[in-house]
Amino acid sequence: MEAFFDFLGGYWWLAFPLMGVVAPLGSWWSKNQKERHERRLEVMRTKAELAQARPADPRQLAEDEAAGRQRRVARLLEAHDDVARRWLDYELDPAKLIAFPAMSDGRDPRTAAFLRAKRVADGLRPASADERIDAETYAEYRDAVHDAEVAFDVAEQEARRVRDSGFTETERQRLARAQQLLSVALDQSATAAERQSAYRRVRDELDGLIVLSDDAVAHLKHRIAGELSP
Repeated sequence: MEAFFDFLGGYWWLAFPLMGVVAPLGSWWSKNQKERHERRLEVMRTKAELAQARPADPRQLAEDEAAGRQRRVARLLEAHDDVARRWLDYELDPAKLIAFPAMSDGRDPRTAAFLRAKRVADGLRPASADERIDAETYAEYRDAVHDAEVAFDVAEQEARRVRDSGFTETERQRLARAQQLLSVALDQSATAAERQSAYRRVRDELDGLIVLSDDAVAHLKHRIAGELSP
């Protein structure tokens, strides 16, 4: 090796023509490597395209589609249950109904629209996420749940906006008394006689103003002190 470098030291002028040979070789090698890399990438892309184009097992496709629809139906059922719970929060809570009476008024166009949308969704509801439904039935149920959600939001926003403004001054005073009496009826520190008396007076104050559903009355009785006579 030392002899080789001694040789180059004696014939240093040969380096210039050698550089003229080595430089093109380096350029050719770099270009060749780049082309090989691009060919490998092209082969990989072609394999990927062929894998995608390969026909899948029809049974597997059907199973995947069914599983995906089952997950979507499960999410719809949860959304349906959620809007039903939000509605029951008003239906079963007299305090909320007194504060936002429009939510119990079927004559209010927004509340009526929600009740119609809810009936449609309830009628289309599948028994469970495992029930097999076709694409058309799924689309109908999806749209019905969405309509019920939107209708409820609109009705709730309007009820909270107007509150008791649709009542006369005398009626608003009755609603305020009913709200105060309801607090007594639900006060566990009060005696049973006091709770029963307050409950009856609540019903009297609301008579002709707000109609409590049977479920709301039963729920209220249970919260007060078990079964009370109406």
